[in-house]
Amino acid sequence: MISLVYKEFNAFFNHLTGYLIISIFLVALGLLVWVFPETSVLAYGFADLEALFVYTPYVFVFMVPAITMRMIAEEKKNGTWELLMTAPLKPHQIVLSKYIAAVMVVILAVLPTWLYYFSIYQLGAPVGNIDTAGFLGSFLGMLLIGAVFAAIGLFSSALTDNQITAFVIGAFLSFVLYFGFTALADMLSTSSLVLLVEDLSLGYHYESMSRGVIASGDVYYFLGWIISLIIVTTLLIRKR
Repeated sequence: MISLVYKEFNAFFNHLTGYLIISIFLVALGLLVWVFPETSVLAYGFADLEALFVYTPYVFVFMVPAITMRMIAEEKKNGTWELLMTAPLKPHQIVLSKYIAAVMVVILAVLPTWLYYFSIYQLGAPVGNIDTAGFLGSFLGMLLIGAVFAAIGLFSSALTDNQITAFVIGAFLSFVLYFGFTALADMLSTSSLVLLVEDLSLGYHYESMSRGVIASGDVYYFLGWIISLIIVTTLLIRKR
């Protein structure tokens, strides 16, 4: 299983596409945090990284499905999936290996954003005048959102043998889960169902963690989605 994780992780960086995806992700966030006047922390004048955590999910919606789209779809298209299924690994171990590799890539992509924290820490007046608890809560929430999107992307990749189709499905489902339920809750603002719909939204739980309070309910929510999607993906593979 470890060897499969290592293989999938390396496979992402065997092509220029892998480096390109992470580079675009970091450049986009860097422009949002430091350059664009509407979102720049330098223009804002306060020592916080709200722009980083507000806009990262927007980038994740496209970046994470791009990471996972080939993991199963390409194997099926190239005819190597049948060979992989004959390996001494159970279906859930194969899915877990690919999922862990995807999450490792997401973590590698977001680690450089810690440089933003240390920069703002030094730029604060006085030095260190930054909400560290809020940053840590938001950073953990950002990792959990990336992990959920990775599970969605892997599920989408299992639905088809076309990478582009897997990307589109993954991006759509990620968008709906993060933004769709929030938009629906706003539309139902006068309904008794608003709290139920809002509680289904990734964005709602992410915003809750960004306040610096890591509630167990929010963590269980993210883990519930991850585990459910991995189980469904495994069942889908077994059925096929």
